[in-house]
Formats: sequence, C-alpha cells, structure tokens
Amino acid sequence: MTAASKSLEKLLEWVVIGLMIVLTIVVIVAVLFRIFGDSLSWYDEVAAILLSWVSYYGAALAALKRRHIGLDTVLLLIPMPYRMMAVALAEVIVIGFFVVLAYTGWLVLQVLEGETLVSLTWVPIQLTQSVIPIGAGLFVICQLLSLPDYWRNCAAGISLEHAEIEEEVEKELKNAGAR
Repeated sequence: MTAASKSLEKLLEWVVIGLMIVLTIVVIVAVLFRIFGDSLSWYDEVAAILLSWVSYYGAALAALKRRHIGLDTVLLLIPMPYRMMAVALAEVIVIGFFVVLAYTGWLVLQVLEGETLVSLTWVPIQLTQSVIPIGAGLFVICQLLSLPDYWRNCAAGISLEHAEIEEEVEKELKNAGAR
C-alpha cells in the first residue's frame, strides 16, 4: 500500500467515523424529542442525507481496502491468462460505471442549482447531493490505488477473502490456546 493509499484510507476512516457520530447524535436527539412529545421537522431529511453520505464514503473506503462485493473464489477458478482478462474486464466495468455516475451526478447538481431542503431552507440541495459525484470520484480513485496489489494477488492466485478468513481463524485458535 502506497503512502497516498494510507493517507486516503485514514482520511476516509475519519470522515466515515465522523459522519456516523453525527448521524448517531441526530438520531438520539430526535428520539429524545419524540419521547418528550415533540418532533424535529428536519430529522427525516437530515438522517437520510447523512446515511447516504456514510454509504458513499464508506463504499470508497471499502474499494480502497478491496472489501466491497467481490467474487475472488470464482475468479481464482478461471485459468490463467483468462483470469487476468476477467480482472481487467471487471475493473473496466466497475470504473466505467462510477465514471458515468460521477458525470451524471455532476449534471444533476447543475439541475438542482438554487434548490434547498424542504425542512431546512437555508441548506442547498447541491450540498447534500454533492456526495454523488464526489463519492463516485473517490471510488474510482480508491479502485485505481488498490488495483496494483489486487492485480498481483489475482495473478499469484491469492484470494483476499480467504486471506482474511485464515487470519481470523489463526487469531481465534491463538486466543483459544491462551485460555
């Protein structure tokens, strides 16, 4: 993992953790208000926005760590050199999809210019929806940063899923032996 990958990983971790903390606080405050017979008019809208932000930025973090949905087991069953062709095709499809998503998200932001949230009229919708092109762009960057290691592992027949499972099994066996 390069220095750029590590820096981006830390940044995304802090962003996602921060968003989760803010979302948790918003939910707790809304519940307390409802317990005391009142409700916040902006809660549903803001909670949904925060949840989507956690999803988009969390997806970028997952892409950087190659922890998003994958088919390592199936991929490793494909004989070489077809396996690497499949990896290349999959990467082109995934990155292409997110490039299109980023571009479309940017176009949507242009259409939403001047619009505001329904419950918080001082918050521009462009701000809340900016997560689409930014998150998609980050996903592409993260996918590209993690590609060299992933490429080497696929070529060597190493599954990221299996390595993680084996690591957890070893850890549990070690813990069981220490008891």
